[in-house]
Amino acid sequence: MSNLSTHIRVVGALLVREMATRFGSKPGGYVWALLDPAAHILMMTVIFQAIARAPALGTSFALFFATGYIAFQFYQAMSSYLNSAVRANKALLSYPNVAPIDTVVARFVLQVGTTSLVAFIVLGTIVATMRVETSLHWPAILEAVAMACVFGLGVAMVNCVLFLKYPLYEQVFNIVNRPLFLISGVFFLPDSIPAPYRDLVLINPLVHVIMGFRKGFYPEYRAIGLDMTYLYGIAFLTLFAGMLVFTLSRKTLRNE
Repeated sequence: MSNLSTHIRVVGALLVREMATRFGSKPGGYVWALLDPAAHILMMTVIFQAIARAPALGTSFALFFATGYIAFQFYQAMSSYLNSAVRANKALLSYPNVAPIDTVVARFVLQVGTTSLVAFIVLGTIVATMRVETSLHWPAILEAVAMACVFGLGVAMVNCVLFLKYPLYEQVFNIVNRPLFLISGVFFLPDSIPAPYRDLVLINPLVHVIMGFRKGFYPEYRAIGLDMTYLYGIAFLTLFAGMLVFTLSRKTLRNE
């Protein structure tokens, strides 16, 4: 019980430190966290409105791109921010009460809260200003968000170790990870792709995250090919692999 209490206090202290480091003491840092995704969504909306008459779903370009972009960000922002959790807090690991996992948990909590707040404000604003009434299905939304966070956490825990051990791996991962934004269904509906290419696209678990997330905003969306069982399996398998690698490398994380 005392170990759990110590862990909670350490995570709380690290959380405060991460907030100050990431956003600064001025409110401008928090404003930028909101403006960055809003600017991306606005840019995509303007571009596609100029070349298409209607979005692939519904009547609002902004909502279509926002649901894809925000769902993707629950994974992308999570994994990107947590990848360097141990490395960025290396000096603090000299304290006996601070464990490598504490740095990951603190950043995980902060990133979930930040992305959730951004999603609530951006999507809430779009839905509130739409002329068509939207019926939200919260179980589908929360399920997709949870799986995106679990998957991102698993990937990040593996990367925390491998980035420290193999600098070349970090460069390779960044190159491979970059095209995910284009092939995960942010701009298109995977179920509209003809076979057999659709089956290849559906191998990407983030495609299922975005499809599931969009089902929560579009009751009429059938989401052909959506497989939550597959998404659960990949997400938790990745998390298990991350926890295993992280646990077996605790001494390396402290001494590297």
